[in-house]
Amino acid sequence: MAYVIGEDCVACGTCMSECPVGAISEGDIYKIDPEACTECGTCADACPAGAISQE
Repeated sequence: MAYVIGEDCVACGTCMSECPVGAISEGDIYKIDPEACTECGTCADACPAGAISQE
């Protein structure tokens, strides 16, 4: 089950720099590519807004 970024995202980029497989792309609300996500949870742990959760 891939991780998703919710509406609480503040587009700070912390998750993107922490993702070991580059599955996160920029935007008003960042997006996680479910095909590339390895479900490691690093992004969720790093998110200062708590905007990332498992789908």
